[in-house]
Amino acid sequence: MSSVRIAITLLLVVHSIQIRALAQSRQVDLQGGGSSALLRYFDPGNGMTADQAVAYALAHNGELLAARSEIEAARAMVRQASLRSNPSVEFERKEQLGGADNTSMVSGMLPLELGGRRSARVLVAQKELDVKERLLADRERLLAAEVRTKFGVALAEMLKLGFTEDLLASTDRGFRLVAAKVKEGRTPPLEENMVLVEVNRIRSVRETNEGKVEIALLDLRNIIGMKPEEPLRLRGDFDHLIEPLPTLAITAEEALRTRPDLQAARATEDLASAQINQARAQGRLDASLTGKYERMDSSFPQQGINTAGRLVPIQGVFNSVSAGVRLEIPVRNKNQGAIAAAVAETEAAKRRREFMELTVRSEVATSFARYERATRAMEIYRVGVREQASSNLDVIWQTYELGSKTLLDYIAEQRRYIELENGYIDTLLETYLARVDMLRAAAEPKLIALSNSAPKSAEAPARNVEVK
Repeated sequence: MSSVRIAITLLLVVHSIQIRALAQSRQVDLQGGGSSALLRYFDPGNGMTADQAVAYALAHNGELLAARSEIEAARAMVRQASLRSNPSVEFERKEQLGGADNTSMVSGMLPLELGGRRSARVLVAQKELDVKERLLADRERLLAAEVRTKFGVALAEMLKLGFTEDLLASTDRGFRLVAAKVKEGRTPPLEENMVLVEVNRIRSVRETNEGKVEIALLDLRNIIGMKPEEPLRLRGDFDHLIEPLPTLAITAEEALRTRPDLQAARATEDLASAQINQARAQGRLDASLTGKYERMDSSFPQQGINTAGRLVPIQGVFNSVSAGVRLEIPVRNKNQGAIAAAVAETEAAKRRREFMELTVRSEVATSFARYERATRAMEIYRVGVREQASSNLDVIWQTYELGSKTLLDYIAEQRRYIELENGYIDTLLETYLARVDMLRAAAEPKLIALSNSAPKSAEAPARNVEVK
């Protein structure tokens, strides 16, 4: 074997060892904030964790803030519904055209709201508030899952960026060695061009990976309520993805009991029942108390003799008071249409609730199956793919050393190895996403476990919490 062949061989050996070491220590490098570009997006000491991202989103997401305002409006409507009807007062004045007669009258009416009208109205308002509170809780559940999903996607892209940057640095060092040997005339120029192509290819991949990181962080900023220009760096890892799980039956039953969207469906069913009672109450007999005071000043264009024997105008002032009850008798309109509509709405709410219970069971089962398969795929990749790929790379190298393979064969196998490493990151991400989906489907409290205690602003100090 010539000295040039030996030099290239040694260079490729070193390069191969560096690649495999980088791949196997990828997460350690990420925790240490290895590459310069990666430090713009990842901070293992003070970056935002997934739990903190959820807490920030719960405090700043615009949709949640609007939903909380709707809750306050619903509470105000409960207070409004509990208020009794106002009395009404009417004043009337009559003047005789071309005469002196006049009448002044003041009347009032107080609605009694018989038949349980007020209590039915209050109950409907309370049920509407209950529905909105459950829907708010469901929005928080879905938002927490979405934040964790986007956080995991951003973290995976950072892993790929860190691996690609370290690979680029290693390949670039190799290129400089080959270029020096070419300059000295010890290596053919073709070898330099081949390594240069590989360097540029990895550089292009690095640019693509960094763009994906930036896009993922922009998506995360948007969902948690941060402005695009606000600084954001993350921290965390994909450790502890596999843990013992309760049985599918237990998880499904717990989800049926605690899922906010299912609770909202049940609350909607209760609301429809309350609306039936309200419609029936409005179709019953109602009454109002009435009262009236009247003062009438009347006269005639003649004169009469008073008790003193004098002529005086004939005039009199009359005061009268009346009281009564005004009845609203449901003879023709007994609110039949509203009652029928409310009954139909109750049936519809019941059907939706039953279908949602079936959907919840299906979602829990699907998430369990996805998580189980994702963990198996991750373990296969970790045990049966990465190690075998490393062995394959060694075999290709040995055959190249013996002269049976070319440099292009080795580079092609190395590219496959790099592709497998990126595939392993994808399996880590899929396992993480499957776990988040399982937490979402089961409405696990740990999905938003730190929502009441984690910092709610970007300036708050970060805590050492692992991504889970």
